[in-house]
Amino acid sequence: MIKPQERFFSEGQGYFGPRENPKTETHCNVWDWNQLRMVKIKGTAKLFPPDEDKKTLILAQFADYLSLEVRAVTANDDGLLSALSTDPEEDDTTFVPYLPFSTYSKLQELDRLGPGVDLSLYEDESRDPQKVALKLNPLGKPRILQMAWKELNLLKSLPSHPNIVPFDRVVVEDVESRVIGFTAKYIAGGTLDNPKVPFRFEWIKQLSQLVDFLNLELGIMHQDIALRNLLIDPDTYKLLLFDFDWAACGKKGLLDSRDDVTGVVFTLYELITTNTHFTSIPFWERNMDMVQSISEWTCNRELDSDVSKFRNFLHEWVGTRKSDGNMEQYLNAPNRLTWPDLPTAPDRNVPFELRKTLDGEPSWRTGPRMRRTAMAKEQYCFRWERPPQSRLLKKVEN
Repeated sequence: MIKPQERFFSEGQGYFGPRENPKTETHCNVWDWNQLRMVKIKGTAKLFPPDEDKKTLILAQFADYLSLEVRAVTANDDGLLSALSTDPEEDDTTFVPYLPFSTYSKLQELDRLGPGVDLSLYEDESRDPQKVALKLNPLGKPRILQMAWKELNLLKSLPSHPNIVPFDRVVVEDVESRVIGFTAKYIAGGTLDNPKVPFRFEWIKQLSQLVDFLNLELGIMHQDIALRNLLIDPDTYKLLLFDFDWAACGKKGLLDSRDDVTGVVFTLYELITTNTHFTSIPFWERNMDMVQSISEWTCNRELDSDVSKFRNFLHEWVGTRKSDGNMEQYLNAPNRLTWPDLPTAPDRNVPFELRKTLDGEPSWRTGPRMRRTAMAKEQYCFRWERPPQSRLLKKVEN
């Protein structure tokens, strides 16, 4: 089940007039990871002030009761629903030009694990059931498309490793065989951000060795080492890392202050203390001395060794990485992985009318477009929308 606090997100609101005027008409697009669709919320600047984020809270009240045909809702100044619209012109969902592929798997949804990740089931070529985590890419933003392409290519290129969640298959839809995501082996038990999960000293050793392998052998910087991206395999009792969508290859995609050594330091601190304060600090404002300089790490998790043993190991490992020309070794990794750049999907080359000029002439362009624009051009659009999980659970119960 997707956590309530992770279900919705929005990138702000648009004001049709002075935002200081409480009566100014205001529109907000909110993405729902549960139903994989966007809903526009209309209101006033009084309901949606610039310095507050109320839109996701408002939509959360009634999202599960809306028909999938509803494109926009209007809320009064008290946040109560006052009107609905099914007009397709209200739909600002971005068109995603998925790349074509040749084969596909038939997947059955079992659960919705998190934003863009489902637990799914399929039968392989031997008709054996395979339970997998399906990572979806329903958002058409250029940066997210690049990240999805990079992660898919990186995972299928990685050598098999006991501490990386195994890649499974590329997933395509069944009309035009467009790539819509990929699957990885499903690891039961949840991630290490659950403070009730005990932690072994051997696992921090495995994590540091894995980071050394990725950084210094393959020239890969994960850039998102965090408890939410770490699992313990209940069959092998080994630590597993996943979620490579922020990964960098050499200088390509490399971000300042997001190196994996720093990531391990903050992750171990949060794991032992369960203190999440530093996760709220932007990574470019953090440095590992913030936690390494803390004299005592108060332990709030079950460990198989004393905290001092973890800290001493961490201190020695960080010192080794710093003294060995960390960045130079990373940039000169002997077995660097490579993959092609994201190709331009043929759909991008279909011109569409963006607007009218002052002379009334149509202004044409190619490139990113709204889904409603692509549909008007009779381009094929994969439709992600689905009923809320709560509705499906009620159907199962009945």
